[in-house]
Amino acid sequence: MGRKVILATCSLNQWALDFDGNVERILRSIAIAKSQGAKYRLGPELEICGYGCADHFYESDTLLHCFQVLRKLLESPVTQDIICDVGMPIMHHNVRYNCRVIFLNGKILLIRPKMLLANYGNNREFRWFSPWNKLRHVEEYYLPRMIQDMTGQDTAPFGDCVLSTKDTCIGSEMCAELWNPRSPHVDMGLDGVEIFTNSSASYHELRKADHRVNLVKSATMKSGGIYMFANQKGCDGDRLYYDGCATVAINGDIVAQGRQFSLDDVEVVTAILDLEDVRSYKGEHCHPHVEYEHKPCHRVKVDFSLSDCEDVYLPTHQPIEWQFHTPEEEISLGPACWLWDYLRRSGQAGFLLPLSGGVDSSSTACIVYSMCVLVCQAVRNGNTQVLEDVQRVVNDVSYTPRDPRELCRRIFTTCYMASENSSEGTRNRAKDLASQIGSSHMNLNIDMAVKGMLGIFSMVTGKCPQFRANGGSTRENLALQNVQARIRMILAYLFAQLSQWAEGKPGGLLVLGSANVDESLTGYFTKYDCSSADINPIGGISKTDLKSFLQYCVEQFQLTALKSIMAAPPTAELEPLTDGQVSQTDESDMGMTYSELSVIGRLRKISKCGPYSMFCKLIHTWREALSPLQVAAKVKHFFQMYSVNRHKMTTVTPSYHAESYGPDDNRFDLRPFLYTRWSWQFRAIDNQVSKMEVGNEFHD
Repeated sequence: MGRKVILATCSLNQWALDFDGNVERILRSIAIAKSQGAKYRLGPELEICGYGCADHFYESDTLLHCFQVLRKLLESPVTQDIICDVGMPIMHHNVRYNCRVIFLNGKILLIRPKMLLANYGNNREFRWFSPWNKLRHVEEYYLPRMIQDMTGQDTAPFGDCVLSTKDTCIGSEMCAELWNPRSPHVDMGLDGVEIFTNSSASYHELRKADHRVNLVKSATMKSGGIYMFANQKGCDGDRLYYDGCATVAINGDIVAQGRQFSLDDVEVVTAILDLEDVRSYKGEHCHPHVEYEHKPCHRVKVDFSLSDCEDVYLPTHQPIEWQFHTPEEEISLGPACWLWDYLRRSGQAGFLLPLSGGVDSSSTACIVYSMCVLVCQAVRNGNTQVLEDVQRVVNDVSYTPRDPRELCRRIFTTCYMASENSSEGTRNRAKDLASQIGSSHMNLNIDMAVKGMLGIFSMVTGKCPQFRANGGSTRENLALQNVQARIRMILAYLFAQLSQWAEGKPGGLLVLGSANVDESLTGYFTKYDCSSADINPIGGISKTDLKSFLQYCVEQFQLTALKSIMAAPPTAELEPLTDGQVSQTDESDMGMTYSELSVIGRLRKISKCGPYSMFCKLIHTWREALSPLQVAAKVKHFFQMYSVNRHKMTTVTPSYHAESYGPDDNRFDLRPFLYTRWSWQFRAIDNQVSKMEVGNEFHD
C-alpha cells in the first residue's frame, strides 16, 4: 500500500506582465520538482502574470496572455506525470476571479477561485477581483477555444471544490484565506481533506515572518494534515518585496523551510511525508460527524496517485525549528534583494547616492554593500542568472564578481555635497565609509550654485534673505535651507545621468534616497530635495531600527567607520556652523525624539488613533517621563507638523515597504493632503487635561 508522498512547493521571482520570464521560471520549478520525485507542484499566487499587475488586470490582454501561457504549460512535456497547480486571473460569467488552475497530463482538473480576498495594508484585491462566495458550489467553466483545441475539453469544474486522487484528498487555500478567521482549511479538514495548499503573494514586513509560520503550523495542529505554502519572491515592479519562505508542515510541525531572502529566481522545496501519520493524528483529534455540522466538499476525482507501492525505503522529513532572521538581518537582506531586482530589471548601470555622513544615507550605502555581498555569494554558489545580470549591468561579459568592494566600485557612486554649513566631521565620516565599502566617491561643493540661485532672486526682488543666526526671519531661514537641499537633488540627477558618459561608459545611474519612515511621517525633509530620488531602500524603516542595523554592519561587515557616524547627533547641516561646530540637530528641529516618533507613528496607523485617542493612550505610556500637559503638547505638535507636511507624501520617492506604520500615500496609507487645523480634536484634549488637573486624577 502506498502511503508516502513527495510534495513540492516553491518561491518564484515573478515580474508583473513578464510572461516570457514567468513561464520559464514556472517550467523550471516543475522540472526541479519532478527531478526530486514530486508528484504535486504548487506555485505562488497569480504566478503566470505576476501578482502586481494592478490595473492591468482590467485589460483583456492580460487574460488572453495568461491563457496563452497556460496552453504552453499544458503542451510542455515538462508538465507530464505531475499535478501542476498554477495561478492566474480568469473571467467567469463576466466576473473576474483570482484563480488556481490545477492540471495533469494536458487536462485541466479544476479551477478554484479565491473566496476571501485581501483588502488591507497594501492589498486592493477587491478593486480587480470578486470573491467566490458560493460555498461548496461548483459550476462548469467554458474554456477558451485555444485551450479546448489542446485539451479536448469543452468545460472544466469551477468553484469551491477539492481534488480526490486514488490515495488522498487535496484542498486549496489562497494567501489571505489562511489569515482569515473562517479559513477554508477548517471545514475541508473536517471533511477528510489531508493535504492543504496555499499559494500566496505575501510581502515582507519587519518582524512579520513568525506570524505567517505560526498560522501555517496552527492550520494542521488542531485536526491534522499536510500544509504546503508557496510564495512569490523579489520585487515584481513596485514598493513591495515578496519574501519567499516556501514551507511544508505536517500535524502542526514544520518539516521543510525555504529561504526568506535570496537572489535565486527559482527555489523549490520538497518534502517526503507519510499519509498514515496524518490519518493517525486525525483519528485521535478529529471527530467531525460527532462534533460539527458541515456540508461535504465537492470532490473532483482523478485517476492518479501521489504515492506508489515501492516507498518503504523513502525516509520521511522530520520536524525542524524555523530559523528566523533578526530585524537587523532583515534590513540587511530584504532591501538589498529588492535593490538588485530593481537594478537588473531597470537596465541601468548602477546607483548614485548623496552620502552626507549621517545615519540615514550611511544605512542606504550599507544596504547597497550588502547587495554586493549577496551578488558575490550567489556567483560563487554557481547562480548563472546572477552572473549574466551583473555582466550586463557592468557591460562586461568577461567580468566575474568576487570581491564585494570591487563590485561596489563598479556599480555604486557616492557623493558628498558640501556647503559652507557643512562640517569637517561629516565630510570625513562620508569619505571613510565610502573607502571601506569601496564605492566610487566624489567630494563637491555646492556654494557656487547656491549663490547663483540667490543672486537671481536678489536681482529680481532687490532683497537678500539671511539665516536666522544672521538676523533673518523664520521664512528666510527655511528658504535658505531649502535652496541648498534642492540644489543637491539637481546635482545628484545631473551626475547620475552624465557621470558614466564622462568616463566613456554606457548607461545611467539610479539615484537612491535616504529619508527614513519617521521623517516622512512628520515631513521633516524638503520637498524635491536630495531625498527625492528614483527609489529609497530605507523609506519604510524607523531611525531606531536603522541605528541597530548600522551596529550590525559594524560586526557583520567590519565597517568600523560607522561607529563615529552612530555617535554623531543627526543633523541636516543646512544652517550656519557655530565656531565650526554643528548647531542644528534633527530632534531639536522636530521637537521630539525619533523614539517618540516611532511610538506615535504606530498609534496613528496601526492603532488607528486620532489626536484625542492618541493622547489618552500616551498619558499612560509616557506617564513616568511626561505630565498630561506635556503629552498634550507633543501630540498637538505632531499632528500640526503632520497635517502641514502631508502634501509631501504625494511626491515622496517610492520606498521599500518594511513597516506596518509607514505613511506611503501611494496605496498603503490613504489620507487627505490638505488638512483642517484640528481645532475640535485639540479642544477635546485640552478639556481632558483640564479635568485631570482639577480632579488631580493623574497622581501616582
